[in-house]
Amino acid sequence: MRRLMPPLAALLLLTAGCVPPRTGTLGPAPAGPSPTTSAAAAPTGAPAPTPPAPGIPTTAATTGTPTSAAPTGPDGTLTVQLWFARAGKLVPTRRTLPATVATSRLALTELAAGPSPAERAAGLTTLVPAGTEVTRIADGVATLVPPADLDAGGTVTARLRRAQVVWTLTQFSTVRRVAFAPTDTATGRDDYADLLPPIVVTAPAIGDRLASPVTVAGTADVYEATVSVRVLDAAGREIGTAFTTASCGSGCRGTYRLNVRYRHAAAGRGTVEVYEVSARDGSRINLVRVPVDLAAGR
Repeated sequence: MRRLMPPLAALLLLTAGCVPPRTGTLGPAPAGPSPTTSAAAAPTGAPAPTPPAPGIPTTAATTGTPTSAAPTGPDGTLTVQLWFARAGKLVPTRRTLPATVATSRLALTELAAGPSPAERAAGLTTLVPAGTEVTRIADGVATLVPPADLDAGGTVTARLRRAQVVWTLTQFSTVRRVAFAPTDTATGRDDYADLLPPIVVTAPAIGDRLASPVTVAGTADVYEATVSVRVLDAAGREIGTAFTTASCGSGCRGTYRLNVRYRHAAAGRGTVEVYEVSARDGSRINLVRVPVDLAAGR
């Protein structure tokens, strides 16, 4: 009997190794369990805040603006991701702003303020009105009392507007779903996954100043998971190109990340293009253009 054990163990190990991994993602999302009650939203993936001293409450009141000591950069700033709209789809960008404990208010204020001139020129817009505020965060659900015109413009527009809010707030580790008071069921990113374009670019952001190599990242649902990138100079000349495969594709959304080197570029305006190569005719499809500033390349 003892002689049979090693072959049996080897067979079990081989069988376990053949199980396909789970793949596919909706993109950056909260990780880890949410606190039972939280007054603030700390950016996902950031270090946990230092526990308060004994006797200091760990939660805020359940009404008013939720607050927290969100982690900040060494220069006293906080970077938040904003989800704007373009051609009926969600598009991410980001803001680096003076740090505040009211991170949910900061994000929603910036969302309502709308895109920068450069972002507007690239087709981004916002549908979120001013006055949209979080009143409570508990059990991973952020509750909002929306302004009266939140659902203006018809069902399609209202849904995209809500998706902007949900995708922006759920970047924070304490928020997994969002409820619009008084009666709406809480919804999360997966409820608006159909509003993502085939290729989402989370880096670089519009207007970023870049040097070679350029890091390009995001999510994609494209044929055979193949994502292509090229860097163009101010004259539209291709000065760098590369491709990679997302973690999932052809019917599921996966993440991708790659570095693209460029050469022979003068410092100035440029464009990062991320696209899928058509399996039918080799053309560039699902193209995303990100206007940037390029450092000189050698």
